[in-house]
Amino acid sequence: MPETPPRPAPSASDVDAGARSVGIIGAGQLARMMLGPAIELGLTTPVLATDPAESAADVAARVRPGRHDDEQAVRALAAEVEVITFDHEHVPTAILERLEQEGATAVRPGPAALVHAQDKLVMRERLTALGHPCPRWWRIGTADDVAAALTEAGGRLVIKTPRGGYDAHGVMLIDRAEQAQDWLAQHGELLAEELVPFTRELSAQVARRPGGEAVAYPVVQSVQKDGVCYEVVAPAPGLDSAAQQRIQGLALAIAEDLGVTGMLAVELFETADGEVLVNELAMRPHNTGHWSMDGAVTGQFEQHLRAVADLPLGSTAPLAPVSVMVNLLGGAAEDLAPGARAALAADPALKLHLYGKSVRPGRKIGHVTLLGDDAEELLARAHRAERLLIDGPASPAGP
Repeated sequence: MPETPPRPAPSASDVDAGARSVGIIGAGQLARMMLGPAIELGLTTPVLATDPAESAADVAARVRPGRHDDEQAVRALAAEVEVITFDHEHVPTAILERLEQEGATAVRPGPAALVHAQDKLVMRERLTALGHPCPRWWRIGTADDVAAALTEAGGRLVIKTPRGGYDAHGVMLIDRAEQAQDWLAQHGELLAEELVPFTRELSAQVARRPGGEAVAYPVVQSVQKDGVCYEVVAPAPGLDSAAQQRIQGLALAIAEDLGVTGMLAVELFETADGEVLVNELAMRPHNTGHWSMDGAVTGQFEQHLRAVADLPLGSTAPLAPVSVMVNLLGGAAEDLAPGARAALAADPALKLHLYGKSVRPGRKIGHVTLLGDDAEELLARAHRAERLLIDGPASPAGP
């Protein structure tokens, strides 16, 4: 593996700058996984939690109760810290704009950038204007708009709610205009996209500091299960170095164009001719980057904190030729401890990350990672561990 080249001696700005406290809005598993790196970096990281039983609230040293859409709760968190950042993108833009205008606490990523991850219509409009590759899309305001888009798209459309969708929520495939009627009445406007005949899904993650320093992780391949990220292979198999660099360059350009601070995940469709189209954006650590916690010199959660605290960014170099991540989606076992012991005993190289969440079918409750040389062999081992964990050690640990 190539070694990371040494940097020049740190500048005065690198020595003197950098926040020491970062408030996290949201207390899900992404916030939880920021806490360990925050401790190592010497950062104070209070979290804003709607429920004391949330994943991060259960283990954080400092928890402030409150909702992300309650301006007073957000302000109370902001008053404690130098920077606020996010576990999710659902904070109302207007609240963040007022905080940013007042200037007492830095908002990273800022609302002008974050809105592109909050509102899919804004994202599509901006990326198209910048010339970044997107699927064909239509702004839908009336039933006639749906009918016209269906005709142009060849009879099938992907319909998305502009705000609030995640993990396949707020997304549906239609072939008749009336199928979008209820959503149109509820939301007023919708995003319609062509159904892309993609060959696989890729994800490109980058991190960017306020001053513009940016780094890129290897482009990865992801597989979805019922609309939820299920497995990731890093780097994406069969993607040559030229394609890796081209796609990393696209993600870095988007981060620069939108003024992102922190982690940015650019989810992509790869087509049969090797071209890519931007599917979604996330301005925070992302499921497709969980492999980096164990598989890269600097994991995405540490990197996000470095970026938003305006600390020098870490190396993204992989620690092995291949890393894989498999999500644990709730199954038959309500108590994960027996399966965890069995999985760890069966494969000492396995890295296990549990989120401290109650189990229900399909819910993200953790993930496993493995590093090595052969993606197929690593995935088979990861899925054996997955079966032990979600079905319990008494069940067959099949592939």
